[in-house]
Amino acid sequence: MTESSLPPAALGLRGRVQALNALIGRLLPKDLVGLAARVFVAWVFFLSGQTKVDGFAIADSTWFLFEHEYALPIIPSALAAVMATIAEHVFSVLLIAGLFTRLSALALLGMTLVIQIFVYPNAWVTHGLWAASFLVLLAYGPGRLSLDRLLGLER
Repeated sequence: MTESSLPPAALGLRGRVQALNALIGRLLPKDLVGLAARVFVAWVFFLSGQTKVDGFAIADSTWFLFEHEYALPIIPSALAAVMATIAEHVFSVLLIAGLFTRLSALALLGMTLVIQIFVYPNAWVTHGLWAASFLVLLAYGPGRLSLDRLLGLER
């Protein structure tokens, strides 16, 4: 009789924990994890991008925020406003679709790092959660429920 065929009670605590962990791993589809990691964090960035526009133009409040509150040390505020607004829209839509997923995750991870370091350094818990989603996508890809997979860009 092998260890895996023994009833959980005969395995001891360690064996029961291992059996439970294996069961959870089998029941939770990896493709669902990839989809959730893409969609939920992308939605945060898309909604943030929406606050920066008025129709198809960058809102006056965005120019003000980038000049006064989000002031970055290297990039001029006007350029940063345009880049952030475009990035939040484009990369979040690509992530939701699962197209160029790893590139999009890397871009938004970079943006997250800039926000953490230069804009809101005390918001590390929130930024850490975003980063965790991006790291999952960078390490494991978008999953089968993605355009990357459909187009053969991921295996």
